[in-house]
Amino acid sequence: MKIEDVFTRSFKRLRHELGHDRPRDTRPMWLIRLSTDTAFCKAVVANGYLTEAQMQHAASRYRLGRSRDGGVIFWQIDHLEQIYDGKIMFYREDCHRDHHRHPQWVSNRMKRYYLKDDKELIASIPSYHCLFGTHLLRDEGRGMKEDGRTPTIAVVEAEKTAFIMSEHYPDYLWLAAGGLFELTAKKLILLRGYRIVLFPDTDPDRKAYTRWYQVAQEAHRLYDLDITVSALLEQKATREQKQRKIDLVDYYFEQ
Repeated sequence: MKIEDVFTRSFKRLRHELGHDRPRDTRPMWLIRLSTDTAFCKAVVANGYLTEAQMQHAASRYRLGRSRDGGVIFWQIDHLEQIYDGKIMFYREDCHRDHHRHPQWVSNRMKRYYLKDDKELIASIPSYHCLFGTHLLRDEGRGMKEDGRTPTIAVVEAEKTAFIMSEHYPDYLWLAAGGLFELTAKKLILLRGYRIVLFPDTDPDRKAYTRWYQVAQEAHRLYDLDITVSALLEQKATREQKQRKIDLVDYYFEQ
C-alpha cells in the first residue's frame, strides 16, 4: 500500500466521524500540503542562502510542504511517484535547526493521531525510506546530456544542503540521505546509469567520510555503480570547521 492511500482513507474516516463528509480530495498528499510558508523557506532567503526566486524554484522542484504546526515537510517520493514518507523539521530564524523540536515522520504522526485504533492499517504503512529528491530522476530523465556527458548526481547528508546547493550548482542533481546513518547501498540502486558523487559532512575523526566510503564500496561491489566519495571537506576544512562538523553549505558560504 502506498502512503498516500493511507492518508486518503484516514482523513476520509476522520471527516465522517466529525460529521463533515465532503467530496474526497484525490490529489497526492504532497500537493495538498505544498507550501513555502515555513520558517525554513523564509530563513533561507533572509540569511542570504538563496534569493526569493531561487527559493521558490527549488521549493517547487523538491515539493516542499508545510505541516499544520508550521514545520517544513521534506517528502520522500521515488521516481514512480510513490510517497515513502515525509520528514517534518523545524528551523530557527538563522536557518539552523531548532534542536528543541525534534524531527518527526509524517507516518508516525498518523499512527499517533489518526490510526491509533487501526492496527491493521498501521501495519500496512511502509517502514522504509528513499533518498530525498529521488522523484527528480523522473523529471530529469536518464542517459547522456546534450553535450555527451553522463548526468552527475550529488548525494549529501541534509535535505537543507541539497535544497540550497541545487540552485548554486544546477549541473548536479542533488539528493539527500537525510542523515549520516540513513545512506545505504540499497538506496543507491535507483542511481544506476548515473555518475554518483557522495559529499559527506566532515568531523574531527573522519567518521562521516569513512562510513560513506564504506557504503560507496559496497554499492559498487553489489550493483556496479559509478560512485566516488568527495574528500573536499576532509582536505579543505579547517580544524575549527571540523570541530563544528560543517557540511557543504557551511563550507561554500564561509569561503
